[in-house]
Amino acid sequence: MSKSDKSKKKDGKDAQLVLRLDREDRDAFVALCKERDTTASREVRRFIRAFLAGGGEP
Repeated sequence: MSKSDKSKKKDGKDAQLVLRLDREDRDAFVALCKERDTTASREVRRFIRAFLAGGGEP
């Protein structure tokens, strides 16, 4: 795969958000997402979109 191929994202996402949290919270969140047949990334993106759409209200 060429360097230019790697830079082309399938879904157009080109930014990352890195955060720190307790391992227990992270593990519980990932486990709950798995139980609900979703991913942690999907749920964080969903939260961010809803937060922005609501003008900063959770």
